Amino acid sequence: MTTLQFKTNINCGGCIKAVTSTLNEQAGAGNWQVDTANPDKLLTVSSDKLTAEQVVRAIEEAGFKIQAA
Repeated sequence: MTTLQFKTNINCGGCIKAVTSTLNEQAGAGNWQVDTANPDKLLTVSSDKLTAEQVVRAIEEAGFKIQAA
């Protein structure tokens, strides 16, 4: 399983709720998390099927900023 990390502006429970359905669909429930306590708001995704580009596109379509960590 590949682990991808990204810096985001997902910074609260409401933001996480906004991306939950997208990330659960793309990566699967339990295969991603956002560390809102980290200043970079790190999103970690574990998946064998997703590319970094797919994760970036999904988060941007949900209205958030994202870049490789």
